[in-house]
Amino acid sequence: MPLAHVYILEGRSEEQKRAVIEKVTQALHEAVDAPKDAIRVILQEVPKEHWGIGGRSARDLGR
Repeated sequence: MPLAHVYILEGRSEEQKRAVIEKVTQALHEAVDAPKDAIRVILQEVPKEHWGIGGRSARDLGR
């Protein structure tokens, strides 16, 4: 059972998150020939103040 754990910044729409889940599932299905219903995808939203880029938070950078 393949498991993908994807970290994303908070603020994405439900539609965007569904698209990520669908596309990651499809990619794993194609890459390792796993049945789609055996693939698990975990999206973990990270608060912008907890995501560092170049020594500053994503929130401070306006991301």
